Amino acid sequence: MGIPVISVAFLISLAVLLVGIPVAVTLTAVGMLGGLTVIGLPMVESLGSVVWGVQNDYALTAIPLFILLGELLLRSGLADRMYVALSAWVGRLPGGLLHANMTACTLFAATCGSSVATAATVGTVALPTMRERGYPLPATLGSLAAGGTLGILIPPSVAMLVYGSITNNSVGKLFIAGVIPGILLTLCFMAWILLSSWRSGGAQVEVRLSFIDKLRLSKDLVPPFLIFGCVMGSIYTGLATPTESAAFGVLLATALGAAFGKFNLSILHHCFRQTASLTGMIALIIVAAFVLNVTLNALNIPQMLTTAVASIGVTPTTFIFTLIALYVVLGMFLEVLSMQVTTIPVVYPIAISLGIDPIWFGVFIVLMSEIALITPPVGMNLYVVQGIRKDGGPIGDVINGVIPYVVILLLFTVFLWYLPEIATWLPQKMS
Repeated sequence: MGIPVISVAFLISLAVLLVGIPVAVTLTAVGMLGGLTVIGLPMVESLGSVVWGVQNDYALTAIPLFILLGELLLRSGLADRMYVALSAWVGRLPGGLLHANMTACTLFAATCGSSVATAATVGTVALPTMRERGYPLPATLGSLAAGGTLGILIPPSVAMLVYGSITNNSVGKLFIAGVIPGILLTLCFMAWILLSSWRSGGAQVEVRLSFIDKLRLSKDLVPPFLIFGCVMGSIYTGLATPTESAAFGVLLATALGAAFGKFNLSILHHCFRQTASLTGMIALIIVAAFVLNVTLNALNIPQMLTTAVASIGVTPTTFIFTLIALYVVLGMFLEVLSMQVTTIPVVYPIAISLGIDPIWFGVFIVLMSEIALITPPVGMNLYVVQGIRKDGGPIGDVINGVIPYVVILLLFTVFLWYLPEIATWLPQKMS
C-alpha cells in the first residue's frame, strides 16, 4: 500500500466527514471497502465477532451509566443549587460569577463526564443572572464554553472511556490521571479571570454574604462532592471497577435527587431517553472505529507508520508538537469523538514506540479534544453556549471570549509534556 496511499485514504475520510456524512457510516464504509479490497470475504465474516466483542466490552457499560448520572443531577435540580452555593464562596473574588462558572463546571464535570452537558447545564443556570447583573458578554460566554471543556478531563470522562477502549488501557488509571491536570487547569482559568479583571479596572464582585449564610448554602454542595468521592474513591482504592462505581453513582444520585431535589417518574423517563440516545450514538461510532481498526491492522498500517517514524529519527518532543498542530487543525473541522476514533488507532502505536507513557498520552489526547470543543467553526461548546443565550447575538461573542482559554490550553499542554508527573503520579500510586 505505502504511506502515500494511506495518506490519501485518510484525507478522503476527512473530506467525507466534512461533507456531513455521519461518523459511524464513514468509518464503517472506509473499513469495509479497504478490508474487502485487501482481505476479501473473510473481512465480512470477521465483522460479527468484532461487533459482538465491542458491544460485549464490560468497560463500555460505564458510558451510559455516567451519562445517566449527569442527567439525574441536572434534571433533579441539584446542579442549579450547586451553582448558587459556589457563587456564595467565590463571588467575592475579582471577576465575581465568572469564577462561579469555572468552579461549577469543575464540580459538575466531576460527576458527569460530558463537556457538552457541563456547558449546557452551568450555562442555563448562570447566563440569565450574569446578563442581569451586567457582566461583559464575551467574557461570560467564553468562561462557560471553556469551563465546559473540563467535563472530558476531570473524571469520570466519556472521552477517557473511549480512549481506554480503543487502546486497551486501564480506564481507572486514565480517570485518576485526569484529576490533578483538571484541578490545575481550572486554577489556570481562574487565574486568567483574576488577571483580566484587574487589567480591565472594572473587576466585578458579588455581594458579601455572612459566614453563616455561606454554611447554610453549602449543604447543596454535599451531593456532588459525595458522589465524586464515592465514585473516584472506590476506583482509586481498587474497591470497584469504573462500571461498578458508575452504577453506584447512579443509585446515589437517584437517592439524593429524591431526597433533596425535584424528582418524579417523568423526570426519570426523560433521563433514560436522553441516556439511550447519546449511548446509541457513541456505541455506533466505537463499533465503526473497531471495524476500521481491523482493516488497519490487516494492512499493517500502524506498523508501517511506526517504522517510517523510526527511520527518519523523529524524537518524542517533535512528535508531540507535531500532533498538537495536527489536532488544532483537525479540531476546527471535526467534533471530538470523530477526531478521536479516526486518529487514535494511527498515532497511538507511534507514541508507544517512542516510549511515551500510554496513560499520559490519554490525558494529552483529551486536552487536544478540549481545544477542539472551543475552536471554530465546529467547536461544539461554542454552539451549545450560543444556543443558551436568548438575545440572538452573533457567535463571534463566544469566539472572542474563548480565545484566551485556547491559548491557556495550548500552554498547559506544553507544560504537561515537560512535567509529565502531573498526570502519571496518581495512577502510579493506585493499588
